[in-house]
Amino acid sequence: MSSSAPAEARGPAARTAGGVRDAEAAGAARGFALGALGVFIFALTLPMTRMAVGDSAAPQLPPSFVTAGRAGIAGLLSALYLLATRARRPRGGEWRLLALSALGTVLGFPLFIALALRDVPAMHAAVVTGVIPLATAVAAALGLRQRAPAAFWVCALLGCAFVVAFAMAAGGGRPVAADGLLALAVAGAAVGYVAGAEAATRMTAEQVICWVLVLALPFTLPAMALTWPAQLDAVRPSAWLGLAYVTLFSMWIGFFAWYRGLALGGVLRVSQVQLLQPFIALVAAVPLLGERLEPLTLVFAPAIVAVVFVGRRLPPGVPAAPHPSALAPPNR
Repeated sequence: MSSSAPAEARGPAARTAGGVRDAEAAGAARGFALGALGVFIFALTLPMTRMAVGDSAAPQLPPSFVTAGRAGIAGLLSALYLLATRARRPRGGEWRLLALSALGTVLGFPLFIALALRDVPAMHAAVVTGVIPLATAVAAALGLRQRAPAAFWVCALLGCAFVVAFAMAAGGGRPVAADGLLALAVAGAAVGYVAGAEAATRMTAEQVICWVLVLALPFTLPAMALTWPAQLDAVRPSAWLGLAYVTLFSMWIGFFAWYRGLALGGVLRVSQVQLLQPFIALVAAVPLLGERLEPLTLVFAPAIVAVVFVGRRLPPGVPAAPHPSALAPPNR
């Protein structure tokens, strides 16, 4: 019988295989859609964080308070969510994945970003952190033991070279201290995303970020109390608005969509949706912060995105298949 015949005419095995492929395609499409939603939410993190901490000329909330506050408040909301949905407790190796995700996404990335944004504009940070998609793919290739071709690593090195060149040009021929902080933020995000995505193949994405935030509460709540601003009357309302956004959306709701998208569509593929994030952040910084699109940014941002896009087109490996628990309802 011709291989071009409909699946119904080729027997139960063919129909089953076709159904599996259709389900995988639907899951991948849903993963990309959820990933895009998460990226849109995350894209406003940089300008909103800058709004919360201010700049060196007019500092607002302390970076350490913004880091601890966003995670501490989101952690309390997460505890209520887990209780309301009667979520199960993590088991075995899930605790290790949750701890890694907490170190990278709850502590590392927010702290280093908040510190860096005191000294560099949000647009500068948006370009430097534009390598997060490629860094996440590299972390997935290493952490999930997926083999990558040599060309993939060439793209990774080229993207890093563009970032270093931009940092040196923007810093007057030499990198500034904030660029080192941004590099640490990129590393934290990449490791945290991969660990969280792996955990999301064993439990629902909502439970992953909630347990991550609850796990960090013994650190974030005391830190929030210790770093509480001494002069609240000197803090602009816009700074509190920025803190509210990074707490509710960047630290909590955004991860509902992001981790589920990574689990459904695969870390290596869906992480590249973040290609859009620098551009959204750059555009958002204009009305939110009054920043200008500098010519240097317009040169380097597309170059970095182009390198990451080429890396995305290469076959870096086969993503781990989503665990059935990633599709389960959040209240089990």
